[in-house]
Amino acid sequence: MENQVKQAYEAAKSLYAQHGIDTDEVLKKLAEIKVSVHCWQGDDVKGFLNKDGELTGGISVTGQYPGAATTPAELRADLEQAFSMIPGKHKVNLHAIYADTDEQVELDRIEPKHYENWVKWAKEQGLGLDFNPTCFSHEKSSDGFTLSHPDPEIRKFWIDHCKASRRIGAYFGEQLGQTCVTNVWVPDGFKDNPIDRMTPRKRLKDSLDEVFAEKLDPKYHLDAVESKLFGLGSEAYVVGSHEFYMGYGLQNDTLICLDAGHFHPTEVISNKLSSLALFTSGILLHVSRPMRWDSDHVVIMDDELLEIARELVRHDLLPTTHIGLDFFDGSINRVAAWVVGTRNTIKALLRAMLEPVDALKSAELAKDYTLRLALTEEFKSYPFGAIWDYYCAQQQVPVREQWIAEIKTYEQEVLLQRDKSFV
Repeated sequence: MENQVKQAYEAAKSLYAQHGIDTDEVLKKLAEIKVSVHCWQGDDVKGFLNKDGELTGGISVTGQYPGAATTPAELRADLEQAFSMIPGKHKVNLHAIYADTDEQVELDRIEPKHYENWVKWAKEQGLGLDFNPTCFSHEKSSDGFTLSHPDPEIRKFWIDHCKASRRIGAYFGEQLGQTCVTNVWVPDGFKDNPIDRMTPRKRLKDSLDEVFAEKLDPKYHLDAVESKLFGLGSEAYVVGSHEFYMGYGLQNDTLICLDAGHFHPTEVISNKLSSLALFTSGILLHVSRPMRWDSDHVVIMDDELLEIARELVRHDLLPTTHIGLDFFDGSINRVAAWVVGTRNTIKALLRAMLEPVDALKSAELAKDYTLRLALTEEFKSYPFGAIWDYYCAQQQVPVREQWIAEIKTYEQEVLLQRDKSFV
């Protein structure tokens, strides 16, 4: 296999070289890209602070595949297994409910010490960490409102939680030497048509102003805000709409998070990148696969994933874009879901980097639309797979579908042992 991979790479390399594409340099650049892999795929968004709590906030995970992580140690072991099959060094995205502590602590009182085991592990693995306040699945979010809640005491609870989360994110950045992005998403909204759309948004704005008042070193920490069109229980109105957060982010210089599933079914985030990038210092992406609605299916190599990658590459947006994943599927092997989604995201970026972008832009500028179309179509069948296989071999991770056998072994030896009915 090793010789076959090398031979195929050399043949593909010469083809790309005819168009001025240096595949060796492409792979060096690809290795520098970090994808933030979301921890919540591993346990169906349950976390460890409120293990018996009901999943709320418009979030739903379906499926009862055995082997979900039930402890921080199990979750880290599953992530290690996934990363052993994913090329490159990346980041892990934590939600606040994934604290690793024996202490009974409320969300508004969390501190860096409650995540020290995650930091120690990340150092050992050479990974970065991102963070998110958890403004759902809590008694104080049971009526569907958090930072925009009309009760000032409840609102203060969530403000304090977000403040504490930012400090934890800054701690991650300082300890790991990698900038931590702390992303704020809240589920606030109405199931049916509201009379007053303005006042909740005014409360949300005021709350965010208080949350972000403390200045943190951008070398170690960046803030992001995330919009949504609708959710379960907020079908008619979401306080934090795209327009709200785009305005807030631009005015306050926070990253604006674009989630692939948070817009109209026929609306795509790839077409937003070139516009938003003109007015922001950076963008956060949550790459997912919506199906009918914000269903967060595992990322596959579909047209939208490829278009997102092409926009990032064609406009040199990779240095200022933070790429994160956000999907959860309890109907399949959860570790395999991470591997499929992350490998596809990296593979899509590789495909985009292997296109003759300068030649295509020149053809377009010269109004040679025939050449633009013809070259674009021909490159769809260029042997990018040979480059990908070589990259995986170079990074010492399984080539092609070899990783599936490893996953099956891990499932038998580890995941199924967690469920007594399968032992």
